[in-house]
Amino acid sequence: MNAPPHILARGVCVDFTVAGRVTRVLNDVSLSVPKGGFVSLIGPSGCGKSTLLKVLAGLLPPTAGDVSVAGVTPIEAVRQRRIGIVFQEATLLPWKNALDNVALLMEVAHAGRGNDEIRGRASDMLRLVGLERAAEKRPAQLSGGMRQRVSIARALALDPEVLMMDEPFGALDAITREEMSDFLLGIWERTKKTIVLVTHSIDEAAFLSREVHVMASNPARIIEALPIGLPYPRNEESYAAPEFARATARLRRLLKEGHRQAIAA
Repeated sequence: MNAPPHILARGVCVDFTVAGRVTRVLNDVSLSVPKGGFVSLIGPSGCGKSTLLKVLAGLLPPTAGDVSVAGVTPIEAVRQRRIGIVFQEATLLPWKNALDNVALLMEVAHAGRGNDEIRGRASDMLRLVGLERAAEKRPAQLSGGMRQRVSIARALALDPEVLMMDEPFGALDAITREEMSDFLLGIWERTKKTIVLVTHSIDEAAFLSREVHVMASNPARIIEALPIGLPYPRNEESYAAPEFARATARLRRLLKEGHRQAIAA
């Protein structure tokens, strides 16, 4: 018997009210992510990708529909520390070093634990993301990619089952972005976390994901969930694989189709 979905959304709608006017920004969205899956959400700017991620992460209640994460509501999953979130900006405290930034959430969540235990866990997470030698450096002394690694380490410090990522590499240059994609795949393969990633990059989505959900706007909706047939482990050679070319070509066609539908709506 197949295991139940780790993340499940059914008929999710989100309405925003501005100046008394109600606008539907997310309409009848359903998706299913298995435990240990890696799913990306792509679509045009402003189409509602981040809104959907916020609903899945328990940061925004849906107007209609149902969402569950690990068998409970997203808000309960957050309370149980089953969800970790990584945003586009690393949002590190500039006066704290890398180790202290990673330890921050643990200090809040486990106030009764000894400082040595918390710092030991933070050191382990820095080692996981390859930054053990940067433990004493402050954010201003780190590159953009290194700051995001610290942010990912902080999100992993509480050992969540699910990692929600909202364009975490969007502000990085192309080379660093590819390096961070390789890094993220390595983290996923080692930790077996369930990952949902919002990205604008077709190549990034196809390279990383088992499945890509393509979104269109007016209102936001998923127009297709595309399985990616590119075998794992993936590396630089994967970009030249026929499966990668087929996947990216299909994703481009779907995005153009969604754009035409939005204009016609």
